[in-house]
Amino acid sequence: MIQRNAAEYVARMAKSFPVVSITGPRQSGKTTLARTMFPDYEYLNLENPDTMHEATADGASFFRNHPTPLILDEVQRMPELLSRIQVMVDEKPSQKGMFILTGSQQPRLKEGLSQSLAGRVAIATLLPLSIAELEGAEMEQTRESYMHNGFMPRLYNEGIAPFDVYENYLATYVERDVNQIANIKNRREFDMFLRVLAGRAGQLVNFQSIANDIGVSVPTVKNWISVLEACFIITTLPCYYRNFGKRFVKAPKIYFTDVGMLTHLLGIREESQIVRDPLFGAIFENMVVMEAFKAKLNRGLPPDMYFIRDRSGTEVDLVAEQGRKLHLFEIKASASYSADFTKNMDKLAKDIPDIASRNVIYSGDDLPNGKTAGYFNFKSIERLMKELSLL
Repeated sequence: MIQRNAAEYVARMAKSFPVVSITGPRQSGKTTLARTMFPDYEYLNLENPDTMHEATADGASFFRNHPTPLILDEVQRMPELLSRIQVMVDEKPSQKGMFILTGSQQPRLKEGLSQSLAGRVAIATLLPLSIAELEGAEMEQTRESYMHNGFMPRLYNEGIAPFDVYENYLATYVERDVNQIANIKNRREFDMFLRVLAGRAGQLVNFQSIANDIGVSVPTVKNWISVLEACFIITTLPCYYRNFGKRFVKAPKIYFTDVGMLTHLLGIREESQIVRDPLFGAIFENMVVMEAFKAKLNRGLPPDMYFIRDRSGTEVDLVAEQGRKLHLFEIKASASYSADFTKNMDKLAKDIPDIASRNVIYSGDDLPNGKTAGYFNFKSIERLMKELSLL
């Protein structure tokens, strides 16, 4: 069993709040984490038809028959239960950790939690495995292996081939979850949309261009992107919001939450294909950005990460704010050192005040004492963020 770094945060929240909600993509390990951490809790899956029928028929009797402490899995399927949970926790204000809820769709679950359990629930977001977690389990891999395999727990716990994991994910979970939020009338167009989006990972979102490539409307593209984000399939990285003037762009960038899904959609079936793929740099960048997100989310911190790009195309891939100071990260897939890797950070530094650090994340050795920036291997990003007090 791979130890999840989010466990410490979840355990701490269960001692402070009556309800803890663990959200995240399907198959990211939410249920396993909940059941492992709280083995004495009764477990109920609300996607089980019998359980759903029992809860729907008489909610009051349902909770009498299943007293707390309780794990309710896929609670977004029955958000009406959250009102009853509110009444129950308000009757015992001193009792903590009464309910552990899991869910894989943001809109319905977030709406229910904010309306019924505001102030009573702590929310943890669990993404797929991180490099740090795999290293802790002595499952360290090569750069290409990480990018090809991705980070879904089933790959490592059950030894399932990446193609089988992601093809099944697309055919079942994505189709089901997407259709629960938005009625996709043309599956072929939506499949094309996923692959077009994969080809633009790490790029600025251009709704009109994507719509033209698929032959659908811009509102449709915007809706589909919001649905994929709601289902944790993609993550948007916003541009840094501080007003530096009109020279800087404002469109967000898109990354796939699991890099294995990205490589699968790009048609990559072997590790050896990755370094030859024209999107090799974008795939590597996708992986690194999501590792930074995981490092924050596993500690219960908001993933307040950004990028900066001016209208001439000069860009810094990742930016983290600390107070009013900025930490800059340039991401390069290369395993060789080059002083040129810092040129974008150096150029943008003329327009950006209060830079706390400049860092190059690449595939080579750690060189923390570079002339204008530190160079760090991509496997070191979580440790680096900790050293910079970003975690």
